[in-house]
Amino acid sequence: MTKVFVTGASGFIAKHVVRELLEKGYEVRASVRSQKRKAELEALFPNHTLEFAFLDLEKDDGWQEAMTGCDVLMHTASPFPLSQPKDPQVLIRPAVQGTLRALNAAKAAGIERVILTSSCAAIYKDANKPAQQVSDESNWTTPDHPSVSAYEASKTLAEKAAWDFVKDNPNMALTTINPGAVFGPPMDSRYGTSLELVEQLMTGKIPVAPPMDLVAVDVRDVARMHVDAITLEAAKGERFAAAAGAHSILEAANMLRAWDASVKAPKSEAPGWLIKAMGLFSGDAKMMAQSLGRTLAVSGDKAEKTFGFTFIPVSTSIVDSAKAVKQYANR
Repeated sequence: MTKVFVTGASGFIAKHVVRELLEKGYEVRASVRSQKRKAELEALFPNHTLEFAFLDLEKDDGWQEAMTGCDVLMHTASPFPLSQPKDPQVLIRPAVQGTLRALNAAKAAGIERVILTSSCAAIYKDANKPAQQVSDESNWTTPDHPSVSAYEASKTLAEKAAWDFVKDNPNMALTTINPGAVFGPPMDSRYGTSLELVEQLMTGKIPVAPPMDLVAVDVRDVARMHVDAITLEAAKGERFAAAAGAHSILEAANMLRAWDASVKAPKSEAPGWLIKAMGLFSGDAKMMAQSLGRTLAVSGDKAEKTFGFTFIPVSTSIVDSAKAVKQYANR
């Protein structure tokens, strides 16, 4: 039976990946950082036997031993921060070094199949294409462009490091899955940053919508792509944008109000001049101002054609996220 090593297994996406793996008959060895995260996974899958490894992406200890006996490395996404750090290396260094640490351990353990969670953030800010042109897998974010955040740079540089690694190790077959902002139902109350955005929209913490795109996708589709990629020959050596569509934050707010008129979602969008003015005092606003006039839309056509499915509509994912936020409101 094929055994899959899943890094960061207690994350929002990763829990769905683990579920999908178990449902399809794979054995799973899950990497977590603490006994608390181990207990979370055991509670979610009481009828399955999970193996565990306690690892830190920023430390070498135990990685090769943990992967010994596994057939596939599933290296899942880094956290998506709502605000950017002052020092970009806070995100870039662990993203790049952690990816290489996992790949080196996989190589030493004899693993030849790797699925890496990257991001649409590594695609949609290509300075060499027209600002309003929809991006696809042929595009790469320009990491040193002024409009590129530390998170976007970290995902771009980490993915590039992975492709460079397998170029030097041609016996390893790499597939990258590049999700947009990931919505949909979490498996427990500890959900990701995208759902925190939904929570902020619902509760009025964002009174006026920032004038920016959301490239969105459902977590269930993202998990499905990760697992199907293991055996899909056409996925080897390819990157796939997991993108169901691009909508403005105001459009997302409208989806929430259409579902429940009582939510306090914003009804208007901040004008560009205001964002530019705020950029004089706020690093996040400055980054946003530098992205004005640039579409973040990414085509998901390649994924749908190769994997043979249709993405769950963004409105469904947003509403399912909102239902979960309501359910866990008192967590």
